[in-house]
Amino acid sequence: MNNNRRLNFSSAAPTSKIIYHLGAFLAVTAWGVAFINTKILLQHGLNAVEIYIYRFVIAYLFVFLICPRPLRSHSWGDELKFMLCGICGGSIYFIAENTALNYTLVTNVSLIVTLSPIITALIIGLIYKNSRPGKGFMTGSMIAFTGVCCVIFNSSFVMKINPIGDLLALLSAACWSVYSILLKPLNARYNVWFITRKTFFYGLITSLPFLSVEPHLTPLPDLIDPTIIGNLCFLGLVPSLIAYLLWAQAVKKLGVVSSGNYLYISPIMTLIASYIFLNEHVSTVGLVGCALIMAGVILSEKLNSRKSS
Repeated sequence: MNNNRRLNFSSAAPTSKIIYHLGAFLAVTAWGVAFINTKILLQHGLNAVEIYIYRFVIAYLFVFLICPRPLRSHSWGDELKFMLCGICGGSIYFIAENTALNYTLVTNVSLIVTLSPIITALIIGLIYKNSRPGKGFMTGSMIAFTGVCCVIFNSSFVMKINPIGDLLALLSAACWSVYSILLKPLNARYNVWFITRKTFFYGLITSLPFLSVEPHLTPLPDLIDPTIIGNLCFLGLVPSLIAYLLWAQAVKKLGVVSSGNYLYISPIMTLIASYIFLNEHVSTVGLVGCALIMAGVILSEKLNSRKSS
């Protein structure tokens, strides 16, 4: 087989990757902190669908101002891929994840969603036989996943099985995997601004039907509250706009598997933000989990880079 035809999901030279690793790290940091902002908004009476729509309307308006053209992609096939990005990386991902919290424990949801990097690697292995993840990647991933368990069970080892909630969380993890994989071919033909704008657009459009089943919508005067506005603006500009741009660029330059491994770091950021802003306790188990996550991510990346070279 011609090696030039081999699909390489980590093509950039190691010395040129630092900025993209930093971008992936900052993206998952923003997503980890976003859990705190979302929790605050839920405590102020907003529902999950409202929060998603408001934050991504803000993000979409900003990205549209910077990248208003072109309106359409090169083909209807690509337009369909962008719609799937909006569904898998936007509406269904966030709504399924937040709805799962109504049926099962937060620990269950957090643990299951972090399966996304492993699911991504397995899907890639099934689609591209010559790009199956090696033992090194799987070893690092399992170490990181063990660390995630420690971080999530930082203050409680309670785990309860609830099929509806756990299946919704698994759906959310699978959706993010599909979104990350779809980014690879789109990144080859479009810039990250256009990809992000199209993803936000279709994510918003496909989320609107969910408003019809929500029993309560927050009155407009209540949205003027400084706490609500502040948290929505942060969610719209940092975890949505900036983080999605950084993530699309990281996937483009590092590959789906290497960038996906950074998702394990998100619980660490949630743990730190919870300690700073919500005064939640951080146990020894949580600290051990943070160390395991970092060790697993670094090990997986090092071994995967050796295999690629």
